[in-house]
Amino acid sequence: MTQTTHQQEKLDVASDTVLDVRNLSTQFRTQAGVIKAVDNVSFNVKEGEVLAIVGESGCGKSVSALSVMRLVPTPPGEITDGQVLFGGQDLLQLRNEEMREVRGGQIGMIFQEPMTSLNPVMTIGAQIAESLMIHKGMSKEAALDRAEELLISVGVSDARLKMDDYPHQMSGGQRQRVMIAIAMSCEPKLLIADEATTALDVTVQAQILELLINVTQESRTALIIITHNLGIVARYANRVNVMYAGKLRESGSAIDVYKKSAHPYTVGLLGSVPNLMASTEGKLDSIEGEIPDLSNLPSGCAFEPRCTFAQDRCRTEDPSLQAVGAEHIAACWEAEKVQGSK
Repeated sequence: MTQTTHQQEKLDVASDTVLDVRNLSTQFRTQAGVIKAVDNVSFNVKEGEVLAIVGESGCGKSVSALSVMRLVPTPPGEITDGQVLFGGQDLLQLRNEEMREVRGGQIGMIFQEPMTSLNPVMTIGAQIAESLMIHKGMSKEAALDRAEELLISVGVSDARLKMDDYPHQMSGGQRQRVMIAIAMSCEPKLLIADEATTALDVTVQAQILELLINVTQESRTALIIITHNLGIVARYANRVNVMYAGKLRESGSAIDVYKKSAHPYTVGLLGSVPNLMASTEGKLDSIEGEIPDLSNLPSGCAFEPRCTFAQDRCRTEDPSLQAVGAEHIAACWEAEKVQGSK
């Protein structure tokens, strides 16, 4: 990208937009063939906004986040196209050392299992302080003091004592709070929570989500929540992106996606969420069939074999995203009929 083009991209991004992903594509070369894990995906997130990216395992939501952070293992993975505009820069064009400054310093990420992300031979306090010393240039003493403050802010009791603990000495919920403290330590503009509550019990899930929302609201940090569970984000997300087979299938405000779903896959996901107000005699709906083989996708819509609204056209033509409402888009030939069925 030339300097002139780079400056033009900076002007094209709205002032309140923290991250603007454009036509992102990521693939993996395997023995079974080339797998398009992320296929021409575009989305953005604004300052102080909570964006949820949802879908079944293998839909591409986590690979999208790893692509933004440039953490896709290469080989076999490769980002083949697109732009990831952050702070007026295309992250895909940065040198490795420049990208390392962005990670942790300007964009924080919380992974699903903290035991695989935290260093087992370093104390909790040292791990939080390390990020502050690297990205903020703090002295060790100042960084440790700040680490204690961060542990208190994320609700870790006896923070001073916990500073000397190792990850294995803490519960799953406490470790996830430590991950949030590390991710928020340098006051990032964007926080990505990738399945951050999946391994936790329901009560702790709610606590962690409430904590994430509170800390991001206080700092006006943009938050992306990646999950397979539409139920847990209904209360927290401003906007929802629904992914299936590597593509964005529906996107809109949380209210529109929940109340005026325009894609059969979204309807299926919502139907599989337990409703405490519903009759106990009813059964949960399920989405028939299996996730398609990404190395051998059909020529039409990838959801067609599982779709109750499918028509002949769906088997041969893959629909593009179209407006189905104000700031609400969906990729479905039968979107109007789907909305009318709710």
